[in-house]
Amino acid sequence: MATLPYPLGTDKTADGWPNWSILVVDDEQGMRHFLVKTLAPRCHFVESAGSAEEGEALLREQHFDLIVLDISLPGKNGVAWLKELREQGFSGEVILITAFADLDTAIEALRAGASDFILKPFRVPQILNAVKHSFERARLARENFVLKRDCSLRRSDSSSLVGESPDMARLRDAINRLAAVNSTVLLQGESGTGKELVARELHARSARANGPFVPLNCASVSPELIESELFGHAKGAFTGATRSRDGLFYYAQGGTLFFDEVAELPLSIQATLLRTIEDLHIRPVGSQQLVPVDVRIVAATNRRLADEVAAGRFRADLFYRLQVVDLSLPPLRDHKPDIPALVAHFMGELCPALGLEPIAISEDEQRFLSQYDWPGNVRELRNLIERSLILGQLNVSALYPQLPSTPSANAPVTDLHTMEKRHIQSVLESVQGDKTKAAQLLGVSRRTLERRVAEWQSA
Repeated sequence: MATLPYPLGTDKTADGWPNWSILVVDDEQGMRHFLVKTLAPRCHFVESAGSAEEGEALLREQHFDLIVLDISLPGKNGVAWLKELREQGFSGEVILITAFADLDTAIEALRAGASDFILKPFRVPQILNAVKHSFERARLARENFVLKRDCSLRRSDSSSLVGESPDMARLRDAINRLAAVNSTVLLQGESGTGKELVARELHARSARANGPFVPLNCASVSPELIESELFGHAKGAFTGATRSRDGLFYYAQGGTLFFDEVAELPLSIQATLLRTIEDLHIRPVGSQQLVPVDVRIVAATNRRLADEVAAGRFRADLFYRLQVVDLSLPPLRDHKPDIPALVAHFMGELCPALGLEPIAISEDEQRFLSQYDWPGNVRELRNLIERSLILGQLNVSALYPQLPSTPSANAPVTDLHTMEKRHIQSVLESVQGDKTKAAQLLGVSRRTLERRVAEWQSA
């Protein structure tokens, strides 16, 4: 095995070669020596085997990104083994080489799942070009996966860091400073304050901007599946695992992995995550392979993790590991001067998407927006603007159609706390007291809603 001092898990070495682990399988010792000598100085490391059976043994112990495989092997031939690998879920690149080939053989090889096909004898530039092309295919496939997943998960509630208040200025300054380093960041703030937006800004302004940004909402994955979601799994690792699967750490290679609602992580997975962050290696579920990773971790929570640690729901060592840098996001009620700019931003964003014209907002309505406490923060403001555009006006009765049709409902707003209470109560009534549905309609977390109700009951 030839090993080079390149950082583990990075996509490329300093001279642009893929920082991959490669397995060469060929029964000719001279060919194995030639390929190892050619590839080892350029890639992370290269291992070799003289048969498919030896290659299988190495694959059980080590992760390989690429296999250079001879078709004519003693025992199981290369094409047959490749078919088995693909059926088992091996997703790495495979370059087939042979000295005896015709068109039918080439077609069979490609149908079996080969990335490339090279005839012996070949020169150094041919194998190097094949490796580079395989690397580009793998990179594009990974980016395509991340893009599709990101488009399906990404919420359109961002504020694009709109606003010129002192709070927003401090936040921008913190993001600029943190983007320049590779440290783990913990974002804390109420639901709807834009934690994912800040995480994306950190990624976009960092040296990892060309790598993937992979978000995971820890509350949306069942505790039974979250380990497989993060680290991947081997075929047969659990019931239903009919083939191997890569995890999100793999797809985030060279980029940023964002743990949203990190306080929801089960205790059973927290120790594994801590070890991964410290060692920069993952072990897929049901596998003995250790796979190097190069991922920046950004975590977010709307709870105080220190309180979760004190309550025994979150590991103290993981909390301290995530809290290398702790960044608190201000609630909208603390930077209300930014509301007019946010309203204008959301109008500009939503009108083209909805195919609607902007609506005018009166001074009384602006006053209402600036006085309201916004328990759902920026997300609630965006939802409000969207509903108002659909209704065609932004007045109290149109904005909150659930309110009873009484003079006080349409009168000038003088007691905003009363108006907020009445609005939330009306939403609760409209969903027969279902707090989960009411929180969704209000654009707040259930915990925030319950806190508001508890405050009224204790008053």
